[in-house]
Amino acid sequence: MAHVINDDCTNCGVCEPECPEGAISEKGDKRVIDADKCTDCAACVDVCPVAAISAQ
Repeated sequence: MAHVINDDCTNCGVCEPECPEGAISEKGDKRVIDADKCTDCAACVDVCPVAAISAQ
């Protein structure tokens, strides 16, 4: 199950380099997770300063 980034995202970009699969990218004023690439490792969850990432 892929993780998702909710509306609390501040687009700080901290999560993107932490993703070993390259599943996180910028879209508009937020980051998004490509569900097809996400392996549910949760590396992004641990670094998000506003707790905007969760399991779907």
